[in-house]
Amino acid sequence: MVFIESKLVQVSVPNMAMARPRRVTLLSNFSFPPSQKKLKTSTSLSTLSSPDKTQIRDTPTNADNKNDSFMHNHECHQHIQQLSVFLRQGQTEAAQNLTKSLLFSKPPLATPSDLFALFSVASPSVKLFFSNILFSLLAESKMHGEALELYKALRKEGMQPSITSLNLLFESLVTLNKFDITLNLFEQIIESGFRPNKFMYGKAVQAAVKLGDLKRAYEFVDSMKKKRVSPSLFIYNVLIGGYCKEKRIKDAEKVFAEIPERNLLASVVTYNTLIDGYCKVGELEKAFDLKERMVRENVEPNLVTFNTLVSGLCRAGLCRARRMEEAKRVLKEMQARGFAPDDYTCSILFDGFLRSGNVESALALYEEMSGKGVGINRYALINWLNHLCKEGNFEKAEDVLEKEIEKGFVPNEVVYNTILNGYCRVGDMNRAISMVEHMEKLGLRPNCATYNSLIGKFFEMEEMENAEEWVKKIREKGVLPSVETYNILVNGYGKMCLFDRCYAIIEEMEKGGIKPNVVTYGSLINCLCKDGMLLEAEITFRDMLSRGVLPNVLIYNSLIAGSCAAGKFKDAFRIFDEMVKGETRPTIATYNILINGLCKKGRVTEAEDFLPQITSSGCCPDVITYNTLISGYSNVGNAQKCVELYENMKSLGIKPTLHTYHPLISGCSKEGIELVERLFHEMAEMHLTPDLLVYNVLIHLYVEHGDIRNALALHQEMVDRGICPDKMTYNSLILGQFKRGNLSDIKNLVNDMKAKGLVPKADTYSLLIRGYCEQKDFIGAYAWYREMFENNFLPRFTTCKELVTGLREQGRLQEAQIICSEMKAKGMDNWSSDEGLSAVANM
Repeated sequence: MVFIESKLVQVSVPNMAMARPRRVTLLSNFSFPPSQKKLKTSTSLSTLSSPDKTQIRDTPTNADNKNDSFMHNHECHQHIQQLSVFLRQGQTEAAQNLTKSLLFSKPPLATPSDLFALFSVASPSVKLFFSNILFSLLAESKMHGEALELYKALRKEGMQPSITSLNLLFESLVTLNKFDITLNLFEQIIESGFRPNKFMYGKAVQAAVKLGDLKRAYEFVDSMKKKRVSPSLFIYNVLIGGYCKEKRIKDAEKVFAEIPERNLLASVVTYNTLIDGYCKVGELEKAFDLKERMVRENVEPNLVTFNTLVSGLCRAGLCRARRMEEAKRVLKEMQARGFAPDDYTCSILFDGFLRSGNVESALALYEEMSGKGVGINRYALINWLNHLCKEGNFEKAEDVLEKEIEKGFVPNEVVYNTILNGYCRVGDMNRAISMVEHMEKLGLRPNCATYNSLIGKFFEMEEMENAEEWVKKIREKGVLPSVETYNILVNGYGKMCLFDRCYAIIEEMEKGGIKPNVVTYGSLINCLCKDGMLLEAEITFRDMLSRGVLPNVLIYNSLIAGSCAAGKFKDAFRIFDEMVKGETRPTIATYNILINGLCKKGRVTEAEDFLPQITSSGCCPDVITYNTLISGYSNVGNAQKCVELYENMKSLGIKPTLHTYHPLISGCSKEGIELVERLFHEMAEMHLTPDLLVYNVLIHLYVEHGDIRNALALHQEMVDRGICPDKMTYNSLILGQFKRGNLSDIKNLVNDMKAKGLVPKADTYSLLIRGYCEQKDFIGAYAWYREMFENNFLPRFTTCKELVTGLREQGRLQEAQIICSEMKAKGMDNWSSDEGLSAVANM
């Protein structure tokens, strides 16, 4: 193999938009239009001895060209002679400039194929020297087809372009998002036996990550290590970014830990990438710890670092008000380090204040921004308007917009659509429609998004006629319904289970030249599955595939969820296997659907068996996974397994939620008060506020253990926290007072219950009757019986029998006879079969 690496000087390339020569491609392994012509190699420049003695033979011709061959052009002839001299003398920059003149003059004097043909039989060194120049220029000029065809021609002749020129091509391909082509070229280079350098590996890893193929990216890195090519920091940064984007933080941390092992120093980009990853998954403590670590490692945080942290705090879901105070502190630190907040910083803070409901701070920030000359951007203004509309403060929203217009702000359709969406959200369709008319008066043209808001709300209100009317109106206004418009119609009719209309809309789309997309089919399939029409859903799915529409994970999830809900696990697993074998990768949501379906049917062991498969597939179990499994084991009474799963999720860094503790505490209630108390205290340590369900379980548990004092204390605590007791709470407290024998407090509890609008029902009355009977207060029990009967509730036979027996023993035969007569009149079957009660009834 002939290989000479030439040092090429990179110079600027003229704008190719108007003067690009005819394209020359193809590489056999690349998909380019077949009409483009391949590089010519049959013609040549025979000798390149000197400018005055250079003879040209076998000059390339083009039958389609009405002009004479470019070599007949005197100017071109001179350029070619001069180029040959520059090449023989090794004058790289001069040869580059002259080649560019030939290629990019207006009109071009030569094409890449012409030039390559001329030098195809020159000396190997000159030929490769010129090929590298030509290859680099093509790469720089984004003429990828020609560059790849030249690569093919060189490889055919046993030559390889220089590393520098290949690097240029890889850089150009990735810059233009030609990731598939990048990877194809890279693998061709490896197959040729050529050893790529770090730069090429870096671009291949970057392309794979951009395509979401992290497995392939890591395989490239692994290949580098095996070939003893040390990965660069750029490669590590790209990998960390890819893992963070997929929220695979554990994998990102492993890559980050490998950097010092390779004697590399993490840069500010490295730290910022991982900090951003932590923020996106809500692990803010780790994000701030990493920021402190970068300072210790003498890596100075920059504006991006602080903006990322502020963004993470502002978008945090829990304790938003506290997070905003932390965001203010970050802002102060940022300013202390000499970084002035930019538009992005202020917009994120502004949005955070609005999300936390702190409108005053948002307004104060707005005034401060204006005072410092940092203008509110369109994004922040739209968020502000959106917030005001969500609060129903439409007058304020329109007032804010008017003031911004006075300051020179030019609103567009998106701004008005924001206010229109607000009116739609609250169902004020008259005002929403008037906003459309206002836009038209201002010369703005309402777009599909405008009309889609109206149509979507009409469907939500089940006003199909109005929705269809507006579809007609947008056509009359010269706006063609978009695929999103039709998707709203399909989804709307689908939710109403009007599936014939859905299919008619899809047919109408196709007739109108609008191809139904994955959202169209996804909405229909989802609605069919929820309605239990699984056969129709699968037929629609197969029809979608036959039309070349590839399914997404949401469609597979809908089909799997529908099958699980119907108990058809064989079908669910079949669809899952089809998904895995295809190009759609299951997500953690997919696994959670299967686990939930199995747990609901009591098949908890099978559900738990999915945990290793989740990990091996590249996903990570999340809090929903563990909550579902804990709930499943709680329902089958396996408290030990509940605790085991709870400890496992904590060890994996998965923070429990209230939905973790609901089944956990309920499932462990039979294991003793100590375990439940420990779980309750751990909730507090996790900064989780107990809700009604948790309090009810604990209160009932304390009552069962005779600890009425703690039960009452918890009741008071929940009231102090603004949590209203429900019927279950009062039933537990009533039971507790019975255990104390405190009948007067029981009446107070019932009165308090009624005062809060909780009407006692059969379970409460039965509890009261049984409790009074146990206290031998049968007259009191009879009073509760009377109230129960008058409210159209009937006690159980055993409860009645106990009460009647007690009344008889105390000589209250009249009350006993009344109960027997009433129960017999209500058709209680057991009544006549009991001899004692029957005798009382017949007295």
